[in-house]
Amino acid sequence: MFKYFSLPTEKNQFTGRQQRLNLDAKEEIVLGLNSAPQMARQFGGLSPDERAREYVARVGAKLVNDTDADQTPYGNNFKFHLLADRKVVNAFALPGGQIFITEALFRLLKTEDELAGVLGHEIGHVVGRHSSEQMAKSDLINGLTTAVVVGASGESGGMEAARVAQMVGQMVNMKYGRGDELESDKLAVLFLLQAGYDPEAMIRVMEVLRDASGGGSQPEFMSTHPAPANRMEVIKAEIAKLRKEGKDKRGGTGQAPLVEIKE
Repeated sequence: MFKYFSLPTEKNQFTGRQQRLNLDAKEEIVLGLNSAPQMARQFGGLSPDERAREYVARVGAKLVNDTDADQTPYGNNFKFHLLADRKVVNAFALPGGQIFITEALFRLLKTEDELAGVLGHEIGHVVGRHSSEQMAKSDLINGLTTAVVVGASGESGGMEAARVAQMVGQMVNMKYGRGDELESDKLAVLFLLQAGYDPEAMIRVMEVLRDASGGGSQPEFMSTHPAPANRMEVIKAEIAKLRKEGKDKRGGTGQAPLVEIKE
């Protein structure tokens, strides 16, 4: 607790929120890069469909390059991965810009706009620094466990390996707060508008996730996100708000907008 509350507060330049973080942007990028292979293995590795992988990468790159997302420290480090798993409906982001979507979810999406909606939401988690923020909070609970593992390893290499392994485990099971999810939804709307995609596609994505929850495959995306029905009205309102305020400028503003969420 002392460690957590001793962390300095930092204003997120993209969202305007004050956050306690135990990783800076460079450390987030390194952690994401180092963790990406292990995360991919947990979902069967990368998809063997090269054409589909390139499609996901292209849409992701457009969402970064044509929007204000490129105004963050992660702008040149985003990378988008299509995973081979066709059973688990999921999409997630690691700190620093490594973003994943499973084939199970990818195959449910009918349009490029819908894919952009999913990837835009995950970009929102990265620029919002939600993973780093949640990991700082998780240290309150897991600090003792880490100390035991590190003590058993007896080596600095083992210490770092234990830390990365623990972080990866946290990221797999991470549950963001309502504010984080709404923040990512609103940022996704902004990114879609700026990149020239139809933001209404995000509502269709919510419908896909809602329907998937009643199907045969377990949608892991649902276990770590609020119910889609609860987010549709927020998305609709944000679309109208950004259009009315003229913040839907193609290519972004060149200045990261504030999308502050109050719980």
